[in-house]
This record gives sequence, C-alpha cells and structure tokens, in this order.
Amino acid sequence: MARTLTEKILSSHLADGQMKLSEEIGINVDRVLLQDTTGTMACLQFEALNIPKPACERAVQYVDHNLLQVSFENADDHRFLQTFCSKYGIYFSKPGNGICHQVNLERFSIPGEVLLGADSHTPTAGGAGMLGIGVGGLDVAVAMGGGAFYFEMPKTVGVELKGRLKPWVSSKDIILELLRRLSVKGGLGCIFEYYGEGIKSLSVPERATITNMGAELGATSSIFPSDETTRDFFVLQKRMQDWKPLEADKSAVYDENIKINLDEIEPLIACPSSPGNVKKISEVEGTEVSQVIIGSCTNSSYRDLMVVSKILKGRHAHSSVDFHINPGSRQVLQNITRDGGLESLITAGARIFENGCDGCVGIGSAPPTHSNVIRSFNRNFPERSGTKDDKVFLASSEVCVAAAIFGKITDPRKLGEYPKVIWPKEFVIDDSMIISPSSKPSEVEIVRGPNIKPLPIRGSLETDLAGEVLIKVGDDVSTDAIVPAGAAVMALRSNVPAISEYVFRPVDPGFVARAREKKGGFIVAGQNYGQGSSREHAALAPMYLGVKAVLAMSFARIHYANLINFGIIPMEFSESKDYEALKLGSKIHIGNIIKQLNSNKLSVDAKIDSETISLHIPTSKRLREILIFGGLLNYTRKKSSISK
Repeated sequence: MARTLTEKILSSHLADGQMKLSEEIGINVDRVLLQDTTGTMACLQFEALNIPKPACERAVQYVDHNLLQVSFENADDHRFLQTFCSKYGIYFSKPGNGICHQVNLERFSIPGEVLLGADSHTPTAGGAGMLGIGVGGLDVAVAMGGGAFYFEMPKTVGVELKGRLKPWVSSKDIILELLRRLSVKGGLGCIFEYYGEGIKSLSVPERATITNMGAELGATSSIFPSDETTRDFFVLQKRMQDWKPLEADKSAVYDENIKINLDEIEPLIACPSSPGNVKKISEVEGTEVSQVIIGSCTNSSYRDLMVVSKILKGRHAHSSVDFHINPGSRQVLQNITRDGGLESLITAGARIFENGCDGCVGIGSAPPTHSNVIRSFNRNFPERSGTKDDKVFLASSEVCVAAAIFGKITDPRKLGEYPKVIWPKEFVIDDSMIISPSSKPSEVEIVRGPNIKPLPIRGSLETDLAGEVLIKVGDDVSTDAIVPAGAAVMALRSNVPAISEYVFRPVDPGFVARAREKKGGFIVAGQNYGQGSSREHAALAPMYLGVKAVLAMSFARIHYANLINFGIIPMEFSESKDYEALKLGSKIHIGNIIKQLNSNKLSVDAKIDSETISLHIPTSKRLREILIFGGLLNYTRKKSSISK
C-alpha cells in the first residue's frame, strides 16, 4: 500500500496504538532537543526520574535564549546546564554557538528520524527530512528516559508546490500564504507534508523556514522529502554518513490536499499582532518603521544573510532605522565572514548581535514605544517584543532589508535585479563549542546556584474540584500572555515560585493575588487557548498557584498536553453559551472527579453557580490516569516501565 512520508516515519517508530486518525499513538523518539529556557526544568524533571543517562540515541542541550547576563540568574543556569549535561550524558551547545533549530539542522538532523524538542519550532528539522515535534519539557524528559511520546494520530496534509518562485519572493512568502489561507488555527491536528516539482528549487534552509513556521498554523509538524538538495546540504556539512533519500510513494493518498503555484505568489507580510494577519506588501507599503531585525530561527541562515549582504552592497540603512542582524549560528557567522558578507552588513550600518534568539523573545532589541517595526521572525504576539502595545510586522529577509534601506515598508522588487547567491564548495565546520558529556560522570559535580529551585510536584488529584473563575479570556490567548517572555521573566525559568508572580500579568495584573486569596480556582478561555511557545511554565506556574482546571472552547496542542502533564484538567465547553455565561467570580463545583475520569464517559458534569453544564474531557484512558496521579511525572515514576 502506498504511503506518505509521514506514514513511513511514524510506522517505523510506532510503539503503541494504531495509526488511525485521531486515535492516540505512542512513538519511539530517536533524538531530543532542549534549550535553556525549557532545559533547566526538563533537566530537573529527568533527574527526578532517577535514570542515569538518556536512553535515546542523542540528547542535545542548547543555550540560545537567555544569553543576556545582567545578573547572576542566567549565568547560574548556564553553569548548571553544562555540569548537568556532562554528568548525565547530554551534549551541550555553549552560549554563542547558535540557535537550537539552526544548529540542529546543520549538525544533528537526520532524515527519517524523530526529534522531540522542548521548543515549539522543533519542526524546523523537517527541512532536512527529519520529523520534529515540539512539546513541553516534561515530555522531553520522559522521552530521554526511553519512554514513548504519545499524541493523537494527525491528519497528513499534502502541500503540492508547483512552478518556481519569482525574484524577490522567498520561502517565507510560501508559509505566509498558507497562514493567509488557513489562519493560526488551520493546522491543528495536522502534519504538513510538502512535495512536487516546486520543492526542487528550495534549499534546505529555505525549506526549514517553511517547516519552522508551520508551528504558527498550529500544526503538529511539517516535513519535506530528503532528496538531492538535502544531499547537497549534508555534503556541505560534511555529514554524508547521516544522509539518505526518503520520500512519499508516488501514489500516496493524503487526508487533505493543498496546491500552491509558486510563480503566483508575491511578497507578503504578517501585520500586528498575529502571524495569521497576512496581507500583500502593496496593502501596507509606505508604513514607516523604526527598527528592522533580520535573524531568529526562521531567516538567519548562510543563504539569508548572504542575500541581505549582496543587497546592501553600496547601500546604507536609513538614518531613522535601528538595523539589527542575528546570525543563526556560529557556523553561519564564520562562513559569511570568510565569504565577505559580514563586511557589507557592517558597512551598511547593521548592528551585529549574538548568535541567538534575542529580540524574538523580548530579550534585548525591544522596539520604541508607539512605533512600527519589521522582523524576519515567526511570531508577533502582543508585547512579545518586550514593548507594551508593540506593532510588529513579520516578513522575509528581502522585505526586511528593503525596509531598512528606505525607512518604510517597501516592495523589495523596487531594489532592482535580485542578487544571486552561489553556495560555496565547502563550509567552515567547527564543533568546538559543542561539548561532549564526561567519560567519568561519577566525578562530575552539578553546580546549582541560588536561582535553581527544587521542582514543584503536585499531589494526586482531589476527589472534588471546587473554586471560582479566577480569569476569563478570549480567543487565541498565547503562552506569552500566560507567562510572558522578556529578559526579566525568562531568567526565572528555573525558579517556579518567582516566575509564578508573572502569570497573566500582561492580561490581568491582579490574577496572582486573586489566585492566592481564593486558594486556586479555574481559568476560562475561548478558542485555541495556549497557542504559540511550548513553554510548560504556562501550565506549571498556574499549577503552583492552585489552578485546578481550564475550561475552554478549544486548546492548542502543546499547551493541552502541558496542562495534563502538570495535573490541570483541560475541559472543553459543549456549547458556546456556557462559555458566554461564565464570568469572573463564578463558582464551579465538579464532584466525584476521579470517579468521572475513571468512567468511559466523554464528558463530566460541572455545577456552575446554580446551573449544571457538560464539559468534554480527555478521552484517552492513559491521559485520564495521568490526571488522577496528578501529572506525568507522578504517573511515570509510579507506573511507567522506564522507571522500573
């Protein structure tokens, strides 16, 4: 029977269940990815499992987010992570080596393997034919211990690319076109698989831009075949031993089909404040900008920066623009320097920032108040930049550099002839900042500074759930709104009591005090609650504050799993009128919750003030057991075979 590429990879990794749409399956994981803002907690969780070293093929911890060291917290975390990795058999990518997704693509991606990452943009690996799935840190900790990763069997959406992009139109515009068509909820429960003649003209970094931003569709993952273009990339990386051809069978059947004619796409832009708010450049052209940043894990490759460098040759950034460049990795910076690209960037007035995430997560590069900024990033959720009431546009490197030159959003096709970037015959390859674990782990002492606090562990589920609605929010609330990004907050990722003080601060500054006064309670939300970053702190910190359940119209995939992992029950309204009737302070009582979870019912009855309503709950027996135990860590330690 003909199979899609997704089906081939999932079937070869299947550990539990049947590959039937929407049914829960468990898959074996080959490799795991950790970054510093999720890694500290994931390491503590792995330690709590009492397993001496990862059971998966390879685990890599990157430091790429919390690079700003204005006080001891980040430095403490970096030292903790490096010593922890040395002792527990994990590779460590030092600060300055690059963004996890770019470095993984370069040095650790393997076609046909499964990568589980504690970062929502882990699907970037799909640009090299690797199935990457973003999850919370606890799921990664369990996978490191050898446990299967469980999720609902997704739809496979076949995206046929036809034709060829015209000059000044880039792969960024392909994913923006999909966001324009489908919205930020359009990929929920789906894996996007790209194929067709059009993919041949896209390099691996260009493909990776598309798979990276599939996360903004809400997709489980995105993937390209491994073909001769992929082979060329592995040759440059001097990793031919890791390459193999892999594609869907010719007559494979997809659950859904999308066709994109590449030669019909024009430059696009995502307007404030959602990646799904996509318009043609012509609709916003002339909008003045105060800041331009090119970089992040989407558009910071060798190709991106060499294109920008060639465009800037003989030109200078506009006097009113603060122009930043974030190389994706040390490898990128080394190679553009060797090939003369860095000189043009500096001469044009660009500020060269560290090889890291920087402004994408509001750590540095916050824009001015009441100004428009444009970035080649993947997200522009409200205040994610670090500035209140920010106005962030997202676009390709080509559109960004045009804005830097003219001081306003400009169709890049006005810049003349499109520059041609010729790939070098070989790359400078230097892995000296990737530190191998110790060969004598028993002699390694883990260094824990005062910012490394013990892991909070929830007890078993209570018999009855009772309390008040602590906050009511609308649709598309992101994890940035639940636990903000930014330098001050993200430095506290290893300190749950401290980071809990910031829960919902951008939305309702009184939430934390209310949660403490009421001794916990409930969150009520609209559609797609918890979209965006995989940050498990958006579940862990509310759990610490006593949140018992979240009642929503629907949930984003990763946050839904994170809530269950930390013993908070995600419940979906049966009718929108029930959501509309609830208000701040409404009293909720759900009796015999353990008995209800142990039954085969698809819903539970809840008393809301004087009315009784029905709420949908997780249908999987395994997920219900996790909730009864009080979360995945308790469940794994007590029941999973990997803890025996």
